[in-house]
Amino acid sequence: MDEKLISQKKPAYPINQQLYDYLTAYNRNIKIPVSYDDLLRFAGSIVVYDKKGDDTLWVRVYYSEHERDEIDLSLKKMYMILHGDGGDDSLPYLTVDAIDYCTFGNSKPFRIKIRNILNDNHTYLYIKKADASRVYGLELEHILSPNNINFLVFKDTLIEEHVLGIPGDTFISENLKNVSVRGRKRLSKEFVKFNERCVIRLLGDMRSYNYVIVASHDFDQVQYRIRAMDFDQQSYEGNLKVYFPQFFKENYQFVKMVSESLQKESVEQYKREERAAIARRILGSIERVNHLLDCMSNDTISTPEKIQQLKLDLVNYTKDKKFKACNSMGDILKVAFDFVVRNYENVNTYIIH
Repeated sequence: MDEKLISQKKPAYPINQQLYDYLTAYNRNIKIPVSYDDLLRFAGSIVVYDKKGDDTLWVRVYYSEHERDEIDLSLKKMYMILHGDGGDDSLPYLTVDAIDYCTFGNSKPFRIKIRNILNDNHTYLYIKKADASRVYGLELEHILSPNNINFLVFKDTLIEEHVLGIPGDTFISENLKNVSVRGRKRLSKEFVKFNERCVIRLLGDMRSYNYVIVASHDFDQVQYRIRAMDFDQQSYEGNLKVYFPQFFKENYQFVKMVSESLQKESVEQYKREERAAIARRILGSIERVNHLLDCMSNDTISTPEKIQQLKLDLVNYTKDKKFKACNSMGDILKVAFDFVVRNYENVNTYIIH
């Protein structure tokens, strides 16, 4: 648990033409009225503190008076493109309450708070420098997880919707102690499934502050879901442990909860359930998955050394020698998905072929 799994900052990889063509085919590549670089022209900033008075590592930025109106209008239009049909009818009822900038992490995002002045409801959107790794991660999340996710790309700018939920580190420090025994069992089940989902689709660095906990109230219980909200470490690292949330010390409380709440047989059951769910999603979107993996196979989103290490780790983990022939992260994912689907179809005797 104390092993340092990630030692260096991941570089950003540009989006190549093949990936742009994929994004265009699936309505992800859309003209937008303001770019990431436009927002970098802020005139000054102030530190944003949380409710406890601690530095959030975000700063609230402000712009010169002659630029502010244009930027506000462009951000409201961007909100309508992301969440609506891009029309101007609702623009008079929207206002930009805050523009925050974060220098922590790889993506250095802007967080935009948009409020409807008619009912005071607000939401956030994020504007980041486009990175191929993150785009692949977002697409795989949309296709293979239980959660749809909305994002757009234009040239070197990425726009993401806000992922609702309580950040995992906040949940651990403030909410976990209030979860009932039954609730802990349901949360443990979800952590096992989340852990399995991350390793199958090679989403790394799922430390507690990179995912959120979503609590849904059913008629007789509270159900939990864990959602990734940072996709920067998609298919980059060579150490297989990076793709298991269980190996990060920040997740120790969840790992401890699983060991206390679930028997080994239950853990294995939930792993099989998640693998089956992913296999069904792959088969249900097979053309889109193959199109995306073709882009990844022809793209550079890691180093030869990391690819070599990861494929050998996967041979040892799965005993599938097909990983040895992989030359890219896309190739590795193709073999991994084929492994999951093949095992699902071989085990499930109820499938009608």
